[in-house]
Amino acid sequence: MRIGELSRRTGVSVPTIKYYVREGLLPSGELSSPNQASYGDRHERRLRLIRALLDIGGLSVAAIREVLAAVDDPDRSVHKVLGEAARRMTPRYAEGGDDASLASARDQVRQLIARRGWQVDACNPAATALSETLAALDRVGHGEFAEVLDDYADAADRVADADLAYVARKAGLDDLVEGVVIGTVLGDAMLASLRRLAQTHRSSTMYEG
Repeated sequence: MRIGELSRRTGVSVPTIKYYVREGLLPSGELSSPNQASYGDRHERRLRLIRALLDIGGLSVAAIREVLAAVDDPDRSVHKVLGEAARRMTPRYAEGGDDASLASARDQVRQLIARRGWQVDACNPAATALSETLAALDRVGHGEFAEVLDDYADAADRVADADLAYVARKAGLDDLVEGVVIGTVLGDAMLASLRRLAQTHRSSTMYEG
């Protein structure tokens, strides 16, 4: 297909497609003449992945380039590719100060990881974000929230199993990464909505009537 048809199929403008090619995110089309290039299904698949990483994942062009480099690395395992995509989508929170609350929270997270036998580095961005969240809770007088950390971790394990079972149905590596992006970002929104629905139901049975 020509670049115009690729644009129509994906909803991405021709100038933007050319920009992605220049930035090394999208492979160049195959030249059919000095001024004409042909694009195939692989280009369409990659272009949709780029848009998912950008629009849904909120990644920068530089971060997308790193994720795609991992996808295209034949020596990179699926686990590492998915880890790279997930790592890039983990929010970075502004630290509230390197105080006793944060030190205690970091220790709680390290203990949680060890207790559950999770094969995760304590320096993982998600572990850092969790430490910051626990520290913030402690600073506003709700440090006891950490007592339900294992209950949350139990739920997270079940959600992760569901996530990866869904992703495992994907055939290609591009599909796998896109599944992680969609599942992580939109899955977070879905999980938050389900939590609120469940809270409303539970509170009605506990505090009303």
